[in-house]
Amino acid sequence: MIKNYFKIAWRSLKTNRLFSVINIFGLSIGLATTLLLFLFILHERSFDTMYANKDKIFRVLLHTTEEGIETWGQVPSALGPELTEHIPNAVKSGRILQNGYGGNAFIKVRDKVLIERLLFWVDPSILEMFDVKMLSGIGAEALNTPNNILLSESTAKRYFGSENPLGKTISVDNRNTFEVKGVFEDFPDNSSLNFNAVVPFMMRQEAKHPSWGNASFETFVMLNSDKPNLGAIENKLQSIIDANMDKEQQWYTFSLQPLKEIHLNSSAYSDSYLENYGDIRQIKNLTALAIIILIIACINYMNLITARSQKKAKDVGVNKTLGASSKQLILRFYVETGLITAIAMLLGGFFSILILPSFNKIVNRTLEVSSLFSLEILSFLVFTWLVTTLISGSYPALYLSRFSPKEALKPSSNKGIMTSFIRKGLVVVQFSASVVLIVAVLVVRQQLEYIQNKNLGFNPENVIAISTTAIPDFATNEALVNAFERRPNVSLVAMAQGFPTASVSLNSIYKPNSDVGMSVNTNLAQHNIVDILQLKLLAGQRLPEHKQNGDSLVEVLINKTALDFLGYTPEEAIGKKVDAQLGNNSYICGVVDDFNFTSLHKPIGAYVFHNTARKGNYNYLLVRFKNGVLMETVSEFENTFKDIATNSAFEYSFIDKNLEFFYQKEKQMANVSLLFSVLAIIVACLGLFALAAFMAEQRQKEIGVRKVFGASVPKIVQLLSLDFMKLILISFAISFPLAFYIMDNWLQDFAYHINIRWSVFAIAGTLSLIITFFTVGYQAIKAAVANPIKSLRTE
Repeated sequence: MIKNYFKIAWRSLKTNRLFSVINIFGLSIGLATTLLLFLFILHERSFDTMYANKDKIFRVLLHTTEEGIETWGQVPSALGPELTEHIPNAVKSGRILQNGYGGNAFIKVRDKVLIERLLFWVDPSILEMFDVKMLSGIGAEALNTPNNILLSESTAKRYFGSENPLGKTISVDNRNTFEVKGVFEDFPDNSSLNFNAVVPFMMRQEAKHPSWGNASFETFVMLNSDKPNLGAIENKLQSIIDANMDKEQQWYTFSLQPLKEIHLNSSAYSDSYLENYGDIRQIKNLTALAIIILIIACINYMNLITARSQKKAKDVGVNKTLGASSKQLILRFYVETGLITAIAMLLGGFFSILILPSFNKIVNRTLEVSSLFSLEILSFLVFTWLVTTLISGSYPALYLSRFSPKEALKPSSNKGIMTSFIRKGLVVVQFSASVVLIVAVLVVRQQLEYIQNKNLGFNPENVIAISTTAIPDFATNEALVNAFERRPNVSLVAMAQGFPTASVSLNSIYKPNSDVGMSVNTNLAQHNIVDILQLKLLAGQRLPEHKQNGDSLVEVLINKTALDFLGYTPEEAIGKKVDAQLGNNSYICGVVDDFNFTSLHKPIGAYVFHNTARKGNYNYLLVRFKNGVLMETVSEFENTFKDIATNSAFEYSFIDKNLEFFYQKEKQMANVSLLFSVLAIIVACLGLFALAAFMAEQRQKEIGVRKVFGASVPKIVQLLSLDFMKLILISFAISFPLAFYIMDNWLQDFAYHINIRWSVFAIAGTLSLIITFFTVGYQAIKAAVANPIKSLRTE
């Protein structure tokens, strides 16, 4: 019997070729899209699942309690050893610190100078917690001895080629020499942790003299249970703070974050050395997008079935007259739908393979074609096939099969009204979803445009930041400044600890005669930093150009946010003593206007430039250059740098390019939304095209009669198009408020964002009407220009 049903289904596909092709093609696009999005979601959720103790490992988070509350992924260095000592559940704990507090390391191997981005100072327990597999040499125990280094397999090959690296020496930042003691397996792509080289944390001053002030250390703890009482443990963490800090000095609290939540639930946190964060909101958005596209594709099928329901009803009547039961008919209709869905599934899989390389570029991942044949994906395909078959085949299987032979064979206006109502309702749902997607794409694009064009309060263009981390002496730095100042293409040069978009020191600034404080970014800089960044000076003067040796006075340049917190006017602040943890002799010399030194997701915080060498190092040479050929300028700067700093690699970045990294997730979302919105609209248009073709066929004789009585082609086109246009207008009433609600919530993630304008809805509406007109219009015009004799000859 099932075999006969397949034959009938196949015959039906061949008989209605246009509808079959559109159904299969629309479903295949929907399934291909859903498959790719599911593959991406599966990859994002696979992060850190490879570790044996994944359910027992937690990261310690810091929550500031001062004004401008934030959550950081780093904590003070003193906390790590306290965890295993004072928390009974803690089996192991360990700290990691990226070289230069998040900067690159300069590696010297024989006569080669290399840049290493992922060199970390770590406790040996970190390697034990995260199952780091050693390929040669010794592992965690090497980090109990100073001046040992462990390399990843790919890094060892990069440094030493095919030579055995064990026993070889490496210089780091021209300050420390290490001996290679072991080679470990590269971390997988879906690991939050990723080290190319690790050196002993015990060598750091922060290990020898741990502090409760400098929160720059990513800290992990492994517990003896995968279902611990986190509330009790966090109370213990508070008791640790109480035992080591006076109440008035406590500016933070701690909490634990499970390892499995780090990748997708950390995008809003500040200060972390872990890279490649995902975003749970993006996963939710993509899941919704996949469901919407699949529903649109299913609606196409249901629409065409309802359009052909009169023919189907007669078929049901004949079969029931010959003795077919409702169960048999339900099975038959589901077999037909299942066959179409199966063919679409195979075609969708083929489309997925073709699209995957482009999709990887959009989402910045390296998803493999082989992943499409994994057990999870194959299970998902079977599940999707079942769901799609059940949804798409629900109308013919459950609605048509219940008619009695008399009802099915007798023409009924009620059935026509009902099927027409269902068909129109599905079109409204379909285009409502499409309009929401169009509005989403427009709003995301406008927000990105706003970000790119917003006045940031400083000028990031034509400023290059050259790393001087590997230059240990001040004389070489000064020689570099002088050499660059002589370049004809250079306007200004200054040394600084950091710059907007780069990390600097995090301290607290306190109100006068008060324990009330807020977090502040402090940046050691030279006098002309204001001119390099083109900041607006509101009062006072720049940092002094010259500072005498032994001068204990610290001049401070604060931004307006810090000024407002202190409660001064710009003029009142000049000469006032300030406590920003820069020494007891710190005075405000000037006030600059606020500038966005970090992502527009966050409001502007307090920022201080200062000139005390006790709080930071000059890590960068900032050079403002004149317009010119960029590659030639970089080449000239590299030659100038290498003439002076012969033992350091030339490592640089452009400040305006760094800004773009803040919004990679938004650009990714914009590109994904655009691609799949276009696909969703194509699928919707396919259904509309087929529906218009069917309706034109149904009204063929009516059109012939109208033409005989003098109706013009435009009138007939208007007649056939008007119904669809009404449905699209109804979809606007549903989709516009929904789109506004969704996108307004999305924009709240930005401290600075656009307001959704009416023009967005006007563009989306106009675009939808144009698409509808051209989709339906083709069939309408085709029907309108047809010879009426052909349609009336059978009357």
